[in-house]
Parts: sequence; C-alpha cells; structure tokens
Amino acid sequence: MIFIDTGAFFARYYAADQHHTKCVNLWERLLKAPQKCFTSNFVIDEVLTLLGRRTDNKFAAERARNMLDSNILTILRPSHDVEYEALDLFEKYADQKVSFTDCTSFVLMRKHRITKAFSFDRHFSMAGFELWK
Repeated sequence: MIFIDTGAFFARYYAADQHHTKCVNLWERLLKAPQKCFTSNFVIDEVLTLLGRRTDNKFAAERARNMLDSNILTILRPSHDVEYEALDLFEKYADQKVSFTDCTSFVLMRKHRITKAFSFDRHFSMAGFELWK
C-alpha cells in the first residue's frame, strides 16, 4: 500500500517541476506494480490549486477528474476525529512548518496502516513513514 502525496501528482502533471522526470519513471513503475494506492481529498485540493496557479484551471480540473475517476486510487476523506488528531500534529510539528494537509495525511496513513508515501516531502520521513523511491 502506498499513499500518494501532492508533490507526486504535481510533478507528474507539471513538466517544469524539478522532480518531473524522476516522477514520471516512478509513476510508470507504480502502474505496473500490483499495489493499492491511496490519497486524500485534501491532497487533491492542493494539487488542483497548485496546477491551477501554474497552468490554468481547465488543465487542473481535467487532472482532478482523472484522480477522482481513477480505478487504482482510493481517496480517503478524513472524519471529524481525524481532523482533530491532525490539529494535534499540526501544533506538535509547528517548528517544522508541516502543513495541515500533511498532518491529515499522517493520521490517515496510520489509521489505514499505510507505511509508504510517494512523496518528495521530507516531512513524511520525519513523521516515521518510508518514502517510496
């Protein structure tokens, strides 16, 4: 099982991203491997916003529809309790400048026993998750 973070989606779709080439290769590997893939609606929100700012809203919306309609991707949606746990982490990691979306991802990953993240964000390692490479 692998959790896909904002950076992995963004780098896949945005050719000017510093991680684009590596990311495209990793996506090809991921699509060939029989793994369950997860993300969250918070991550999709971030990807949509970033792509809309760097490209245009039409391009971003098309990519978001692909994510929402994907057969290989399970989109996790945090409950009220998960959001409160994420707030606790948000305060705990304040000195690390961890985003609330990342904190929510950490809680969802623990809840669903997901130990690997497809991410370029060091905060996942800091929180005890393995970066999938």
